[in-house]
Amino acid sequence: MPSRHTYGMGADVHGPDQEFLALERELAVFLRRARASSGEMAREVHPDLEPAAYGLLVRLDEAGPQRATELAGYFGVGKATMSRQLHALEDLGLVAREPDPADGRASLVRITPEGTARFGRVRDARRESYVRRLANWDRLEISELARLLHQLNAAAES
Repeated sequence: MPSRHTYGMGADVHGPDQEFLALERELAVFLRRARASSGEMAREVHPDLEPAAYGLLVRLDEAGPQRATELAGYFGVGKATMSRQLHALEDLGLVAREPDPADGRASLVRITPEGTARFGRVRDARRESYVRRLANWDRLEISELARLLHQLNAAAES
């Protein structure tokens, strides 16, 4: 007899493929909320910042200066899209380009001090929001969620 599981809103689900359907449903809700949240955070960094560009600030803050082609590969977007987003960030004074010491023909994109300050304020507020929302969660559950999301992201990169 197939196992019975309860997901989310109390619906009973049966069969081995139902776990993947439940995963798809929960990821769709999560991604919809994440996109909305990203837009809010982008506007808090700068009123003219596009939501998609917020992720670039996250990556540059965490990984340091990178080539535009590396960023495009990381996010799975084309060079033209990446170039447009980086120009918008440059125009807002949030990122700057500098010569790549490993290859004088190339440039690295780095977050500016202004970008770091603006992004840092928003990032700190976002983390406080997570702390409030997950106050009833055990720290091990939070750690496990982070581990599983990392595993999912790593699988998507390969």
